[in-house]
Order: sequence, then structure tokens, then C-alpha cells
Amino acid sequence: MSDSRRIDAVLLLVALVWGSSYLSAQTATAALPVLVVLFARYALSALACLGLVAVRAGSRQGSRRGSRRWTRDELRAGVPLGVTQAAVLVVETYGVAHTTAANAGLIISLTIVLTPFLDRTGHPGGLPPAFYAAAGVCVLAVGLLMSGNGFHAPRLGDLLMLAAAFVRAAHVALVGRLTVGRVVRPLQLTTVQTLVGSALFLILAARELPTLARADAATWTQLLYLALFCSVFAFLAQTWAVQRTSASRAGLLLGTEPIWAAAVGIALAGEHFTPLAGLGAALMVAGTYWGQAVERTHRAATAQKTSVTADTPTPDTPGPEEPSCPAPTLTST
Repeated sequence: MSDSRRIDAVLLLVALVWGSSYLSAQTATAALPVLVVLFARYALSALACLGLVAVRAGSRQGSRRGSRRWTRDELRAGVPLGVTQAAVLVVETYGVAHTTAANAGLIISLTIVLTPFLDRTGHPGGLPPAFYAAAGVCVLAVGLLMSGNGFHAPRLGDLLMLAAAFVRAAHVALVGRLTVGRVVRPLQLTTVQTLVGSALFLILAARELPTLARADAATWTQLLYLALFCSVFAFLAQTWAVQRTSASRAGLLLGTEPIWAAAVGIALAGEHFTPLAGLGAALMVAGTYWGQAVERTHRAATAQKTSVTADTPTPDTPGPEEPSCPAPTLTST
């Protein structure tokens, strides 16, 4: 297998794992309280991440950076991001417990078109009209997905997944704001977030923790899958692959997550789409792909325009024959 196909296969595997996480979370929350499931997922993830950090630190004892387990920037970003990530999973897990896995995966994909509304760094002049049209298609798709067998009051689970999409979009935008221009290692940042989440859910789920002792082997299998595969493996594999391919290609392949969520729900849980919900699923996939393509193209064009403007000499900017003083650079500790 060529390197490019191997990278594509890893990204598709990440999308498949994330798509299957909704059914796993739904199965786990049927046996245990939601907060207990979240605590177990975070605690198991934290233990795995701490083990990886210890192994990596031990192999780099001779280097200056390897001797530091966490930098100040990693802690400053990791703590608030741990809180927002925990908020995402609370709303998302309660939502998937009250709707189908297919609907959960499709509705949460709204994050793709919601994030650019909150993160304006790549398009300070505003988004093009085509992006708003794509967002409108996604809104229509959500309405059809919520309709089920016909138009009626939205189900609680679908509304919670809609709220989770907004919270996740805010979390993604915050990740960019807290990490841009700083040297932040993905493993260390993830470890801090899992430790913060473990502490939060330990407090929230303290009264119900004894139920873990009564969980059967099947439930523990789902918890381990959520922690080790859907959290630790998926994040690290995503980071490895994205560093070796283009952001556009990575986004295209990772954007198949809702398709896998629907496929897993139908194949393993016996879920099915009514004609209206099926139309909504198709519109959701089409709308998110369209919106992602429009936003990516607009971001690239804006970056190119900014680069050309910066390279063009002006009366106040020294030209090639007038060397200017280098701007100070910000370094992380």
C-alpha cells in the first residue's frame, strides 16, 4: 500500500470509529447512568494518555523538551478546553441516549457549518452567500431528520444533539484561539483535557459510581472502546495523518463520519430511515460537504489575497531595496 493510501485508510478508520461511537455510547448509557459512562470514558482515556506521556518522556530524557512533561501553554490551553470538551460530551451523550445513533451522527455533523460562524480568523470579511445557502440546506435536513414518520414536536434527543453541535463548534473555535502561535503538543494537550474531564465527572457522578461494580463484560467493552479507540486512538491517529496530507483531503475523509454513523446504526442496531428522514440524511451529507468546500475555498482565497497584499510595497512599507527590521516573534515557554 502506498503512503498516500495508507494515510487515507487511517483517516477513514478514524471517521468510522467516530461514527460508531454513537451506537457504543447509546449501548453503554442503556446499562449505566450517563455521568458514570462519561467518568469511566475520561478516566480510562486519562490513564492511557498518562502512560503514553511517561513512555515518551522516558525515551527523551536526554533532551531539554523531553524533560518537561507539560509546558505552561499546554496547561493554559488544556484546562479550559477540558471544560468545554466535557460540556460537549455531556450534551452529546444525553442526546444519543434519547435518539437513534444515525440521527445523532448526522445532526452533530452540523458542527462543520457552525464552526466558521464562530471562528472568523480565516474569513474576516465575512462568508460568501453560497456558505449560507449550504447552512440553509443543513437546517432543512435537521428538520426532516427530526420529523421521523411525519412532522411533529422535535424529540428531546434530537434537540440535545442540535445543542451539542453548537457547543462542539464553540469548542473547536476555542481550540484555534488558545493554540494558535503556541507550541502545543497534541498528546500533552489531550492528557490535560482528559484529566480535567475525569476530575469534573468524578464530582458529578460520585453518588452513582457504585453502579460501575455491577457493569457486565459487554458494558465494560463499550467503555473501553469509547475510551481507547474513540478518544485516544482516534485523536492521535488523526493528528498523525493530518500532518502527512493536506487539510482539504483530511477534512473530506473525516467528513464521512455521519455516513458511518448511519451505516453502523442501520447495520448493527436495526435502525431505519423513513422517506422523510432518508431525504434529511441525504441533504445533511450534501449540505455539510458543500459548506465545507465553500469555506475551505474562501479561506484559501483570503489567505492568498492577504499574502499578495503583504508582499506589495507601499509608500509606508520598505521595498526590496530598503531592508526592514524583522518583527519580534513570540516564543512559548
